[in-house]
Amino acid sequence: MSFTTFGLLVLGLAVLVAGAEVLVRGASRLAAAFGIAPLVIGLTVVAFGTSAPEVAVSVHAALSGSADIALGNVVGSNVFNVLAILGLAAVIAPLSVHLKVIRIDVPLMIAVSAGAWGLALDGRISRLEGALLFAGIVAYTVWTVRAGRRESPVLPADARPQRTLAMVGASSALVVVGLVLLVLGARWLVQSATDIARALGFSELVIGLTIVAGGTSLPELATSVMAALRGQRDIAVGNVVGSSIFNLLCVLGGAALLAPGGVVVAPQALAFDLPVMMAVAFACLPVFLTGQTIARWEGVLFLGYYAAYTGWLTLASQAHSALPGLRAAMIWFVIPLTALTLAITTTRWLLRSREGRSGG
Repeated sequence: MSFTTFGLLVLGLAVLVAGAEVLVRGASRLAAAFGIAPLVIGLTVVAFGTSAPEVAVSVHAALSGSADIALGNVVGSNVFNVLAILGLAAVIAPLSVHLKVIRIDVPLMIAVSAGAWGLALDGRISRLEGALLFAGIVAYTVWTVRAGRRESPVLPADARPQRTLAMVGASSALVVVGLVLLVLGARWLVQSATDIARALGFSELVIGLTIVAGGTSLPELATSVMAALRGQRDIAVGNVVGSSIFNLLCVLGGAALLAPGGVVVAPQALAFDLPVMMAVAFACLPVFLTGQTIARWEGVLFLGYYAAYTGWLTLASQAHSALPGLRAAMIWFVIPLTALTLAITTTRWLLRSREGRSGG
């Protein structure tokens, strides 16, 4: 392993981020020109655009025979999206959660997570199962856009965005340039990450769950943090939830569909990482229900969980002596305390809801 390998890793990440930024900018302008609402833009255009690095990396990894990186990138990105990105955005500014996200998108994220876990139980996500997942993202996108257009207010003619041929052409060019940069960045990132994993003795799955997942999630991180700072909280939350759904249906589905033989699922991912992803998705529902906001303390809780998850992966990959202590702390202290806190806050929300209905 040489400095060239590390340089290729950094360059790959930089090109991925730049490509995603260009792609999101062009796609967002196109969406706004066609009158799509901000929440829908967050759930589809922004979420899908910022997930484009995951698409490029996972598909390239699957075609290159690095199934662990392809799967680890998807699972690790979803865990990173909720715990790290949503947590950090909530710490910066408490996030309001749209009722549609609570009623439809979060339950859908939970269902898709459970479905992907179920498909992986036999140790492989086949090409047919990949096609099934990919069909899901097509249906979700069509439904979300149609529902958003029905709910969007009708603007007067002078307030509607101008849709000229030059504007559409320029925005489309940005999308094409962004896609080209994503392909190049993905190739360099997968190559360098694989070399580093082998040189340091880490498995490709751990590298995919941490370095690759975190790197390809940088566009989501930047987008949600900036949206929180600018008060565009629908986009901040919609970006995370939409990206998680997109990762499972499009990224994992596309990788399994295109790779010969589908995507092989490692026993470690089946026994630990996929259940963690499922638990993280499920944890969103009670958190979002409590007043339809994500408070700062809940953001801190999410960040703490991500630190514990990353620490676990690192210690487990090295068979470190501190692993049993961390396992005991998680099982006997952190998880019960979190479950109790969420149960109390959810109960309070239910009581307030009943009081509000009885009072009305």
